[in-house]
Amino acid sequence: MSESSTPYRVLARKYRPQKFSELIGQDAMVTTLGNAIRRDRLAHAFLLTGVRGVGKTSTARLIAKALNCVGPDGQGGPTIAPCGQCEPCLAIAEGRHIDVVEMDAASHTGVDDIREIIEAVRYAAVSARYKVYIIDEVHMLSKNAFNALLKTLEEPPAHVKFLFATTEVNKVPVTVLSRCQRFDLRRIPAETLQAHFAGVVEAEGVAAEPEALALIARAAEGSARDGLSILDQAIAHAGLADGEGVTAAQVRDMLGLSDRGAIRRLFGHLLEGDAPAVLAAVQQQHDLGVDPSALFRGLLETAHGVTRAKAGGAEDPALSTEEREAYAEWAGRLGYATLHRLWQLLLKGHGEVQTAALPREAAEMALLRIVHASQMPDPGELIRRLQSGEPMPAAPASPPPSPVAPAEEQAPLLALPTDFPAMIDLLDTNGKKLLSQQLHDYVGLVRYAPPELVIRPQKPMSGDFTRDLAVALKMITGAQWEVSIGDGPAEPSLLDQQKAAEIAARDAILASPVVKAAFEAFPEAELIDYSRPEARSATS
Repeated sequence: MSESSTPYRVLARKYRPQKFSELIGQDAMVTTLGNAIRRDRLAHAFLLTGVRGVGKTSTARLIAKALNCVGPDGQGGPTIAPCGQCEPCLAIAEGRHIDVVEMDAASHTGVDDIREIIEAVRYAAVSARYKVYIIDEVHMLSKNAFNALLKTLEEPPAHVKFLFATTEVNKVPVTVLSRCQRFDLRRIPAETLQAHFAGVVEAEGVAAEPEALALIARAAEGSARDGLSILDQAIAHAGLADGEGVTAAQVRDMLGLSDRGAIRRLFGHLLEGDAPAVLAAVQQQHDLGVDPSALFRGLLETAHGVTRAKAGGAEDPALSTEEREAYAEWAGRLGYATLHRLWQLLLKGHGEVQTAALPREAAEMALLRIVHASQMPDPGELIRRLQSGEPMPAAPASPPPSPVAPAEEQAPLLALPTDFPAMIDLLDTNGKKLLSQQLHDYVGLVRYAPPELVIRPQKPMSGDFTRDLAVALKMITGAQWEVSIGDGPAEPSLLDQQKAAEIAARDAILASPVVKAAFEAFPEAELIDYSRPEARSATS
């Protein structure tokens, strides 16, 4: 048959593993199976679980081959390295062996389908050593079907092996799990996938940039099948005209990924707090057809890459030299707190963009929120300043009132309180009772020079306390107050001063000759109430 008449086979099928040595990323499972076969300690039922495309069904077929291989001379036994040449190996690879039955549980969910298997297991294999039943997506069987299978699964005939594959092992009943030997197939590392794809393109005679293969491996998310499907599409997308191969730029364009350089520039604008540049970058990406969600994914990957670089993590092979240098530079000057806060803001923005009715507008608003946050001091820095008594950073100055604003919209300018107690009374009479109580009970005065006020709290206060106090005083007096926390000598709070005055007055009364004589005459007497001389003169 000529090459042109040969039907094309997609890469995911063409490069499906035919030997355990070709099964990538599952070395632990292969070792376990090899030991079990060599020692003749094979379980009667296997459960293979893992995400899509990691090789569950391929592994099941390989196990069927390993159990039934007879070798090129027809005299071999079970082996971890099936020959691939004998009739059982060839028939199983082509899906035509009469004793290896594959069933898709997604379309055969009922108890009647399982009853057929239960009836058939009683009969010996026609030509193979073992009769093998491969049930894919076994979690989709009905509850009754699982129950019907239990007895046969626990005590099958010696010539029968069950191989189950599932992506959702949590949906398989515990009674079934307890009767199977379970293998959890791992996600295939991106580096392993990249090396595998390099071998595939070499076998196909196609040139491909290493960065392009790294991008495909990352997009595959640990699935060899997904990665081969993307690679198939990338080869078709490239066209391969004039000796060209698969390039990273073509893969990014095909997958709808934003240009990495543009993402880095946007990330830099966010850190600089440059709002016009951020909006211009978003507009540019929108014009290029980049989805806002892809834009945020790129920014999240950048934030993650910078944090990994700062933590000393292994370098991502998919990163270009420029990206590594940029990540290292940002990692050197950004703190962990800043990076974690940036990650949370980007993650929140990504969620908003995905659910917004206007994705582009939502992306702009989320990025502007990050720009605003970049101009705010770090929470840790604020706590440090509060604890050390350093002045807080001033809020951005408010614009002056419009000259055409009505008079009633402008704050009236009142005479400033003469002292700290008068200021507290002014707050109380103007409805700011919580602030006045906090100042009266828990705050010591360091300096009062209106409109400047320096205080020292005696207990932890809200982080917005000084700002709220300044705003309240401005609303009441019309003046721009500067309220800060100092660490110099502070007076006791007004509450403590009142308590000290009461104790002093009581001690003075107890020390008077008349009261001392009364206590000597009546030792069990108590001083229940008293009034100071100035109080009596005021009421007389």
